[in-house]
Order: sequence, then C-alpha cells, then structure tokens
Amino acid sequence: MGRLFGTDGVRGVANRELTASLAFEIGRASAFILSDVHKNPVFLIGKDTRISGDMLECALAAGIMSVGGRVIRLGVIPTPAVAYLVQKYNADAGVVISASHNSFEYNGIKIFNGDGYKLDDSTEERIEDIILAGEFAHPEFIGEKLGTVKDSDTALEEYVEFLLGTIDIRLDDYRICLDAANGAAYKTARMVYERLGAKVTVISDRPDGININNGCGSTHPEKLQAAVVETGADIGFAFDGDADRLIVVDDKGRILDGDRVLCICGTHLMNNGMLPGSKITATVMSNIGLHKYLENKGIGVDVTAVGDRYVLESMRNTGSALGGEQSGHMIFARYSTTGDGVLSSLQFMKAVSASGRRVSELRDEITIYPQALVNARVGRDHKKDALKDEEIASRIAEIEAKIEGRGRVLIRPSGTEPLIRVMLEGEDVDEIRGYAESIADLITAKYGDR
Repeated sequence: MGRLFGTDGVRGVANRELTASLAFEIGRASAFILSDVHKNPVFLIGKDTRISGDMLECALAAGIMSVGGRVIRLGVIPTPAVAYLVQKYNADAGVVISASHNSFEYNGIKIFNGDGYKLDDSTEERIEDIILAGEFAHPEFIGEKLGTVKDSDTALEEYVEFLLGTIDIRLDDYRICLDAANGAAYKTARMVYERLGAKVTVISDRPDGININNGCGSTHPEKLQAAVVETGADIGFAFDGDADRLIVVDDKGRILDGDRVLCICGTHLMNNGMLPGSKITATVMSNIGLHKYLENKGIGVDVTAVGDRYVLESMRNTGSALGGEQSGHMIFARYSTTGDGVLSSLQFMKAVSASGRRVSELRDEITIYPQALVNARVGRDHKKDALKDEEIASRIAEIEAKIEGRGRVLIRPSGTEPLIRVMLEGEDVDEIRGYAESIADLITAKYGDR
C-alpha cells in the first residue's frame, strides 16, 4: 500500500481503493493520535449524497469509537459546514466523507482539526504511519473505555443560520437559479436563498446516491445556463458535490469562473476597506486578465501553487481576506477556514447588489485572455532535466519576449503523469497555440518518453 493522503485527503473508488476496512483504520488511527491530547476526542462526521457514504461513515465511526472517541454524525451536509461546526461544537476533529466533484463511484475522507483547518502534513503522516505499519495493538480499549455515537438534529439549521449571518441585505428583487449538483447543498442552498426573499428555481436537487455531479453542478453548468435563460433569472449559481466550490452564470447564460468572481468580490472588498494590503490571493493558473483587471483597480495578487491548500496557507501567512482558484474554490477568510460555495455566492450577491448593475455588465468589464494548453510527454525521470535544459529555456524566453505585456508562458510538470504542461495566454489564440506547440514539440524531441 502506498501513501494514503493526497492534497485533499484520502480518495479512491469506494470499496476498491477506499474500503470499509481502510475507513475503519483511518478512524482508529486518527482518534488514537488525538487521544494523546484529548481523552475521548470528539469527532464530527458529515457526508455528501453518494451511495457509499453510509458504508464509510459506519466504518469510520466504528474505528473512532474502538479507541474511545466520541462521534457526532451530522448527516448530509456541505464540507464547509463541518469546518464551521467543528469550532462551534468545540469538537476535536471534523471528518468529511466526499469525493467533491468526482463521479459517484469515488469517495474520499478529509479531516479538519479543531480549528476548522485541514490537518497539517505531519499529523497526516502520523496517521499513515500507524495504518501502514499494520501493528496496531491496544487491548486496553474495552468496557467503559469504548466510545459512543449520536446524531445531531440541528447541524443543518445551525449552518444555515451561520450563512445568513454573513449577508446583511435582502434579495427580494432577484430571481436566482441554483444547481445543487444532486449533492450536499441540495437542501442548504434553497433554504438560504428562500429565507433571503429571492425568487428561487432549483435544479439537480433530487439525489439518489448515484446522480451526484452527473451532468450537473459546477463541472457541468450547461443545464444551469439554459435554466437561467429560460426562467429569465438574474443570476445562477452552480455548486459541486460537497458544495465547497462555485461557478456563476450571468443573466445572459454565460459563465463566470473563479477568476471573474475574484475580480468582482475583490473590488467590492477594496471599495469597502475590507481588503488588507490591497491584495487578493490566487494561483499560478489564474488568467492574466485577472491580474490586469485588478491592477487597474489598485489591487495586487499574491500568487501560489495550484490547490486550495496552498491558497489558504498563503492567506494565513499574509492575512489576506480573499483567495481562490479558477475552478471556483474561494475562501473568504473573514467567515470561513475553507472554500464554501454557498457562502461565496452570498458574498458575490453583496458585490452585485452594491454595484447596482446586472451581472452581465460586471462580467463584460473583465477580459479573460484565451489559453492554449499542450502536454509534452516525457520520460518519468526527465521532467527536471527538461526544465533545466538551456535550449528549452532559450525558446521559452524568446516566446516570452514576443508576447511581453500581452500574454504569458507557464510551464508545469504534472505531479502524477509523465507530462510537462505547456500553457500560454494571449490575445490571439492561434498565435499562442503555435507557440505552445513549438515549446512542447521541443521538449518531446529532446526528452520524449520513447
């Protein structure tokens, strides 16, 4: 068995890579480690709507209780709700059973600490070491030392009340379409927007265990785009399976990805004196259009590696109030310790309302430059060599000089595949496609996987 934790917890096909036995071991090891600090540690467990969620929840809870941990089951609830409630309940850890935007056969286990942040690498490594050693033997956990489990009947309502506390306006004049991805926000999103007075249309809110993310939600917003146009809505919001990301659709049925949302929300925060350092946080993949738009607004950008973990790490170090990714993961640090799709949509509505303009008008102010992505397949041991190659570096520098001020070049080795990803942005899609292919062809010719 290889290492278990990736950048977003443990993930795999349920009952194949992510088995009930492994979930039990994760629960047991996690609770045992926390018992060093907290006797009978309290764990919250939330899940999305996947059919495998019940199996993994039962196994995980059994593992936690087998070493004296106490479990509070929250039921089907968004990932960010667990991060919030673990603090509200003064629990020691919160666990989410979800594979986010992946299809239903996948599932995952992600753990938050008592402060609502994802576990640090060292703690994950300690959990892994216990599991991979396969020598766990602690017979003292018997009798009254065993843990217990109970259900929370108020978790969803408490989370909804928290979300409502992050917005100070009514939405009676707005017609809003919501796409719940047949996932964890299928109740939450409707409850929030109806209580704010909006005229709400909801699609993909009938989960059956296997239809989560199936042709819907933030990764497939086509149905939402059509629904916004058909109903004459002012705006549409699409969430993913665990509701930690957001994609926006404007009143003309056009998509606003995370970059445009960051631009609009960042400007709103700046205008209201709520953007420390006059900066937001974004990844290297954010479009050059984001940088140009924010520069014109007097807003800088702290740039991180790809992944919401790295965005949050940078935000905590700098005190940034807003960060996110193109994919729709956005963190509003004033309110949350993780990405929250519904919360992000509420903050977006505050910005829209304050502007007094239609979403389509705000969208059209932001120019997103075309991107061209070409993968160069290389030998597994040659990624570093290719990135250090003088001829390749010279070709990249030559192209950067040609598009200086109107585009950029980004070269990224894949973390999981024998690929180097060559991405260019610029005003002319044919031009940048040609440049991207030129770089990729050179990399492949010199270091190709033959």
